[in-house]
Amino acid sequence: MIDLAHQPRYAGKVAFVTGAGSGIGRATALAFAREGASVVVVDIAEPANRETARLVEQLGARALAASCDVSNGDAVRGALDEAMRTFGRLDFAFNNAGIEQPATSLADLSEEVWDRIIRVNLRSVFVCMKYQIPLMVQGGGGAIVNTSSGAGVLAIQGQSSYCASKFGVTSISKVAALEYAKSKVRINAVCPGIIDTEMIERYTQGTPEGRARVIAQEPIGRMGKAEEIAATVLWLCSDEAAFVTGHAMVVDGGQTAGI
Repeated sequence: MIDLAHQPRYAGKVAFVTGAGSGIGRATALAFAREGASVVVVDIAEPANRETARLVEQLGARALAASCDVSNGDAVRGALDEAMRTFGRLDFAFNNAGIEQPATSLADLSEEVWDRIIRVNLRSVFVCMKYQIPLMVQGGGGAIVNTSSGAGVLAIQGQSSYCASKFGVTSISKVAALEYAKSKVRINAVCPGIIDTEMIERYTQGTPEGRARVIAQEPIGRMGKAEEIAATVLWLCSDEAAFVTGHAMVVDGGQTAGI
């Protein structure tokens, strides 16, 4: 439950979180809830999304679960319409939904995989912002955070489509930030490093050797936690970050410090 002795930062506010069924998305939805926000949780995986909504409500916050393919403009607009009917406003958006690419050199990568990665990771951010921004402008302002990646600032072999999608997220976040700064809509990207989530579990095949291999890439000597990215997102949405827009904030344990 929300600690009433703690004055929540986001009481009366509404957050829209995609990819909320697990990992960083779920951790961020719960972080918003702990700070008093109502949370629209969005994921194509309905059972996992409903569970996130249940956990939000267990914390004492209001939740709306929307099953949605976030690369589909009509579906995103429908979810946002439902959010406005339910809560009447939109203050924050965390456009986080994404998928990984199997390690494949560019010439061996299928066109189908390329298209799917770009659609889910990059098109979804465009579509979400396209329909979120007018609602925020209408409401007097807001804050959007898009999930890029360490792969959005650093090229990684075998990850051409994933890097392209995440570099794209970094770029579109910066462009949109410039376009809507005067409308009081702040837009930033968060660039996680290796975070201990289901996605990394799949990437490492869940083996101790696989986990050790990716941990070896982290100067800090461990994987990050989903809650650490959530804390970054909430700060970027806060009044303390009121002068921060168009920024790609790398949270990666030092992995890209040498570039």
